[in-house]
Amino acid sequence: MENKKRILLTGATGYIGKRLLPILVEQGYHVICCVRDVKRFSPPQSLKNAITVIKIDLLDKQSLQNIPNDIDGAYYLVHSMSSSDNYKKLELECAVNFRTALEKTTVSHLIYLSGIVNEDHLSKHLSSRKDVEIELSKATYNVTTLRAGIIIGSGSASFEIIRDIVEKLPIMVAPKWLNTKCQPVGITDVLAFLSKTLFHKETYNQNFDIGGSDILSYKNMLLGFGEKRNLKRSIFIIPVMTPRLSSYWLYFVTSTSYKLATALVNSMKVEVVCRDNKLADILNIQPLSYRETLDKAFVKIQSNQIASSWKDALISGDMDMKISDFIKVPSFGCFIDKRSKPFANKLNTIDRIWRIGGKTGWYYATWLWKIRGYIDKLFGGVGLRRGRTNETKLIAGDSVDFWRVLYANKEEGRLLLFAEMKLPGEAWLEFKIENNQLLQTATFRPLGLSGRLYWFAVLPFHGFIFKGMLAKLTA
Repeated sequence: MENKKRILLTGATGYIGKRLLPILVEQGYHVICCVRDVKRFSPPQSLKNAITVIKIDLLDKQSLQNIPNDIDGAYYLVHSMSSSDNYKKLELECAVNFRTALEKTTVSHLIYLSGIVNEDHLSKHLSSRKDVEIELSKATYNVTTLRAGIIIGSGSASFEIIRDIVEKLPIMVAPKWLNTKCQPVGITDVLAFLSKTLFHKETYNQNFDIGGSDILSYKNMLLGFGEKRNLKRSIFIIPVMTPRLSSYWLYFVTSTSYKLATALVNSMKVEVVCRDNKLADILNIQPLSYRETLDKAFVKIQSNQIASSWKDALISGDMDMKISDFIKVPSFGCFIDKRSKPFANKLNTIDRIWRIGGKTGWYYATWLWKIRGYIDKLFGGVGLRRGRTNETKLIAGDSVDFWRVLYANKEEGRLLLFAEMKLPGEAWLEFKIENNQLLQTATFRPLGLSGRLYWFAVLPFHGFIFKGMLAKLTA
C-alpha cells in the first residue's frame, strides 16, 4: 500500500462514486472513501484491502480533520437537488470547507464532476454547480472540472425517468421543455473521462464539457427510447403548461419526488450542449451514441447487474436522514404488531425476504400495498414506483418501494426497513430469523393525535396483510 497513490473519493455511496471506486482500485490506487454514514457503505469484499473508509460531513469542519494528509488525488462528486430552500448556500459552504481542508494535504489534483453551464440564464441547480466550480478552482492545487449533461445508464435518474414515461404513456401531452436540446452521455463514458483525467497534466486547471455523440431534444430521447423498446409513442407539445404543472406531470408519471421533479423541470428548460469535444480528443475516448448507451443499460438490467441506482440515494426520498439515527428501533410510546411463525425451510424463507418488494411484490394482498402507494403519491410521497435496484441483493441504504433498508444481513437472517412514505409518525418493518421461526415486527411511533388515529385506522388491515405475508414467507 505504501507505493500506491492514494485517492480521496467523496460521494462514495452515490450513483457515480459506487461505479468509479472499483475502476480506481483496478488501476492500482488505494482509495480513501468519504462517507457521511458508515452504515450505508457496503463495498464488495474484494475491494476492502484496497480502500480506507473515513466519516466526514462537509458542513462539519471538525470532521474534515479525518482526511489524511498524505493523499495524491481527489474526486469531488458531491452535489444535491436538496429540498432545502438554501441548498445553494449549503453547497457553496461545502465547497469552501472541502477546498480549505484539501489545502492542508499533499494532494496534487482534484477532479470535480459538474453540469454543463454554457447558457447565460441557468436554473438554480445549475448555477449552484457553477458557483461550486468557481470556489474549488481557487485552490492552490490543480483542479479539473468535467461538465456533464444528461447521464444515461442503468439506474441513472435520467434513464429511469425516461423509462417511466415511455413505458407507461402511449400518448403524451407534454410541456414545451421537451423541445430543449441536450447532449446525453453514457455512464461508461463518464467513468472513462473521470478515471483517465486523473493526473493527466494537459487537463490541469481547466474545465471541459463531456457528452455523447448525439445532440437531441428530450422529445427525441423519449421517442428513441420507445423505438429501442419497440413501443410506438405519440407526443404532443403544449406551450401553456406552467413549471408547476410540468413538475406535477413529471412527479405523477415517474418515480421522482415532487421537489426533485421541480428541480429537474427548471434544469430541463436550459440547453445542455457541449461547447466542443476537446477532452475526448485529449484522452482518446470515442463517446457512445444515445442508442448505444441504451443498449448497454438494458444488458445490465436484463442480467440483474445494476451496479448503482439513483433510487438508492437518499435524495430519491423526501427525508434528510442518517441510517444510524434510525437503526435502533424504539419501543417506548410506540404501537407494535409482532408476529411469529415456524418456517418450512430456513433458506427458502430468507430468500423470499431478500426478494420482497419491487417486481416480486409483498407476497400477500400486493394490491393493497399498491393502493397505499397511490395514496402516498397523492400526498407528495415516493409511492411504490422506486421498486428496487437488484432483485436478489439488499444492502443498507437501498430503496425497496417506499421503504429504506437500514440493516441487511442474510447470514443472520435479519432485514430492517424504515418507511419513507408520508406518515403522521415513523414506521419500521423488521424480519428476523430466531429459534427456528420467523419474527415479523411492525413498529409505529406516532406523531401527536393524528398519528394515533392513523394507527387505529389501518389496524384492521394489518391483521389481514401481515398475517398473510408471514404465512407466504414461511411456507
